[in-house]
Amino acid sequence: MKFSATWLKDHLDTEASVEEISAKLNAIGLEVAGIENPADKLAGFKVAKVLTAAPHPNADKLQVLTVDAGTSEPLQVVCGAPNARAGMVGVLGLAGAIVPGGGFELKKSAIRGVESNGMMCSVRELELGDEHDGILELPEDAPVGMTFAEYHGADPVFDVAITPNRPDCMGVHGIARDLAAAGLGTLRPIAAQAVPGGFPCPMPIRTDDAEGCPAFYGRVIRGVKNGPSPKWLQDRLKSAGQRPISALVDITNYVMLTYGRPAHAYDLAKLSGAIFARRAKEDETCLALNGKEYTLTSRMTVIADDNGVHDIAGIMGGEHSGCADDTTDVLLEVAYFDPVRIGQTGRALNLTSDARQRFERGVDPAFLDAGLALLTDLIVGICGGEPSEPVFAGQPPITPKLVRYDPAMAERLGGVAIPEAQQRATLSALGFAILRDAADAAPQDSREWRVTVPSWRPDVDGAPDLVEEVVRIHGLDNIASAPLPRADGVARPTATPAQKLERKLRRAAAARGINEAVTWSFLPEAEADLFAEGNGGLWVLQNPISEDMKAMRPSLLPGLLAAVQRNLDRGASGLRLFELGRRYLRGQAGASDERLTLGLVLAGEKTPRGWASGKASSFDAFDAKAEAMALLAEAGAPVDNLQVMGEAGPQFHPGQSATLRLGPKTVLARFGMLHPALLKAFDIDVAVAAVELFLDAIPARKAADFARPHYAPPALQAVKRDFAFLVDAALPAGDLVRAIKGCDKANVVAVRLFDDFRGQGVPEGQKSLAVEVTLQPGEKSYDEAELKAISERVTGAAAKLGAVLRG
Repeated sequence: MKFSATWLKDHLDTEASVEEISAKLNAIGLEVAGIENPADKLAGFKVAKVLTAAPHPNADKLQVLTVDAGTSEPLQVVCGAPNARAGMVGVLGLAGAIVPGGGFELKKSAIRGVESNGMMCSVRELELGDEHDGILELPEDAPVGMTFAEYHGADPVFDVAITPNRPDCMGVHGIARDLAAAGLGTLRPIAAQAVPGGFPCPMPIRTDDAEGCPAFYGRVIRGVKNGPSPKWLQDRLKSAGQRPISALVDITNYVMLTYGRPAHAYDLAKLSGAIFARRAKEDETCLALNGKEYTLTSRMTVIADDNGVHDIAGIMGGEHSGCADDTTDVLLEVAYFDPVRIGQTGRALNLTSDARQRFERGVDPAFLDAGLALLTDLIVGICGGEPSEPVFAGQPPITPKLVRYDPAMAERLGGVAIPEAQQRATLSALGFAILRDAADAAPQDSREWRVTVPSWRPDVDGAPDLVEEVVRIHGLDNIASAPLPRADGVARPTATPAQKLERKLRRAAAARGINEAVTWSFLPEAEADLFAEGNGGLWVLQNPISEDMKAMRPSLLPGLLAAVQRNLDRGASGLRLFELGRRYLRGQAGASDERLTLGLVLAGEKTPRGWASGKASSFDAFDAKAEAMALLAEAGAPVDNLQVMGEAGPQFHPGQSATLRLGPKTVLARFGMLHPALLKAFDIDVAVAAVELFLDAIPARKAADFARPHYAPPALQAVKRDFAFLVDAALPAGDLVRAIKGCDKANVVAVRLFDDFRGQGVPEGQKSLAVEVTLQPGEKSYDEAELKAISERVTGAAAKLGAVLRG
């Protein structure tokens, strides 16, 4: 919500400075996002008088001016404006000034061989309007040499971030009310006087959708003269970031921004029969003011006449019934629309507007009469014309809301003791009315109050809301900091097992030299589709922040790949990135399914080129597997029991990827090289290895005693034996290691693969795997018979996989 200081002071009688107003707004909970001072943009521009104007010696359309800008000597300026002439007063931009309308810096330079010391400026170049046919002409008595910012009266503009629960502050008057309640001035009353009509309204007005549009007020004004709005009105709209269009349109926008009351003006000549609010027909269309055509449903409310739809109610008017320069008769619409219906319609059509923002938050239902009177008065005063008698169709929902309030709650809930008289004054200044609780109880008595909530505060539902009002006007910065009570002794841990796991994995990944990335949970739909297969489909937002953030991520890899692409484009040679977060899947029957996941990518150079290592080396699938195994071990997964299997997914290279599983169905991780087609979609031209750990699939640890069992080192030295087997070339080495380790758990404590040979002496289609088996004796050393028995169990377990001991 933007507004100028002058606009605010139209409604707040105060001598406070811009800084004081800003500080008070922040103190009462209305955050000032920024203050823009137009004088800053006009630095370096002065009021200047043209003394002489002569033709340029080397250009037919240029003139050489001598300009008095209040400096010791006149300045020479080259100008191409057709209206530049001796004796006129304009605005001169000096060397070093930044032109607001162009963003470039003025410099002393030679133009066609003639030195120019600045630029005489047009209206557009100063961002004061759209005119650019010539330079800006000021009155002859404008003080030469004065800074143009001072002469023009640059007005500071506040940008206040209004939270969704404060629709009353979606207008300048509502913000002024809060400031007045906080003691920064006096609120000026709304000058809304009923304007009598001179004839019956010629256009029937009604509402046929009492649920979506409970009240529809309107009247006709005939004989208006549309054109540019007055400067004071244009200045206020410009401070709010609005572009002035015409007097009729500007007046409706002004009332909306000033009082939070959206309204609409129709060209009466473009309407036929009656005008009324109704439900849209299924697949009915409306061409809106933004030039887009929208297909409507029967759940939406529209404003229509006998020929069809003219307005998407409460959101945007129609293009073919709006006011134009030749409009002479207008129909004013001031209506109340159901906030829920407006929000649903806006989301369904993906259409937003200033009117929708106000209606879906809740406008003041009791302000229809005053809003119509203000509109009528402004239009008649600026555009002329004669108003008809007003028509009031329907009834707005203005049932008073009563809240019981104990003033002592301010201290109990707000943490600050505020005198009852001050609370009463605050609530009264904000528009609340305090009623007697009983026939013999005065409002001054310290007993429970009955408080009537004003119609413009739909956010106030109970006594805690009144505490908030009292405390914020008292000043949030006046609440003393107080520690929360804590139990005696050592504090109990509060982190959940999942939070502990996340912290542990973050530390482990960082310790392995991998940098943590934090990416959006939203993705472009095209990128999310690349990872949707096998994940149950996408969650697509109906009202996304932008089209590039439309789908909830089904995997953490798309965000990491986007980070890889950005870093590679900026010259990075090698990247190690991980992210720990949640992926979002569609469960059964469309239920939401969030799963904790760790994603990791290794891209570019693993080691740079060097005199000792030679050429740079790249990451491969085994690097990804090593990271997956290490991080799973940190997460408490039984890594010794994991099986390496295929089916990593279409996003991975089919010959250079795999999954890590507990049994055939429980997938704990997938790893490997990403598919070249996927990398091309992300515009990545280097090989990338990736890992995804599915932390939700890791089985929970069994409950253990608080104290760990003591460690007793073995009394006898371990024995190591080597075995070499011929196996099928397709057999995973891990299967052989796992089979041998499980053949004699009492004696075999470790099995390590140390050779994988294929070549001379090994039959075609086979490979030689050599393993080192570590045996740990217990109470006595092994004898030959025991070692032979263990060896037979090792070879027997290998034989079940088709392995043959090499001779």
